[in-house]
Amino acid sequence: MSVPQHITSRENAWLKDLRRLSQDSRAYRKRGEVWLEGEHLVDALVRKAHPVQTLVCAASAWAELPAAWRSLGAQQVILPDALFAGLSALDAPARVGAVVRLPETPTIDPHQATVVLDRVQDAGNVGAILRSAAAFGFSQVLALQGTAALWSPKVVRAGMGAHLSLRLCEGLAVADLAALRVPLLATSSHQGPFLHEVVAQGALPHPAAWGLGHEGQGVAPELLARAQQTVRIIQPGGEESLNVAAAAAICLHASASRL
Repeated sequence: MSVPQHITSRENAWLKDLRRLSQDSRAYRKRGEVWLEGEHLVDALVRKAHPVQTLVCAASAWAELPAAWRSLGAQQVILPDALFAGLSALDAPARVGAVVRLPETPTIDPHQATVVLDRVQDAGNVGAILRSAAAFGFSQVLALQGTAALWSPKVVRAGMGAHLSLRLCEGLAVADLAALRVPLLATSSHQGPFLHEVVAQGALPHPAAWGLGHEGQGVAPELLARAQQTVRIIQPGGEESLNVAAAAAICLHASASRL
């Protein structure tokens, strides 16, 4: 284990780079690194034995860290609490975080249970969908162009560690989905049978790829045209539509219940 490095100057060049990584939603693409902030995410790294480049800790928290955490990474950096707080976009800043290498973008696995994100733009929604994907056994997520950056700080925080369990491809075009060899299912607010009816009939295929669309516009016509099946979610309360992350959880759970 290396000796922790103490950085006390706000103008330190390494700290400036880390600040950009923690606050710029697209900086990870330039740096090839990702910032994971908070105890939950660091604990996920430990549990999954995920390689860590640098562990970063507020001075007041260092002595309290579990021994397994203090040995994380090739480098450990300790910051005064005020400097650590300057990295955070959280209302209540955490006191520990980690820098990990951005995984290489994998090729599409044609046979995996998959979630397709079509221009889902809210970072909180994207992170929540990744959590549902990981929970319900959809190990591959394909993000079409116009979707929020999958490894941006806000999406990573909302994902709560789900990123570490998923095969993530982003920046894709609809034509790239031709590589899939599982049925493509799509949600719609106005066409197709109700999901619960399809499940009751035993007609919901699995594995499959679920297409989830833009918060306001829904799934794009080009993606709908590729879908083998379109379903609706019953809403007896009369609301016009569901939040896309809520719809994703319902659909993925319905698929998982068939296992």
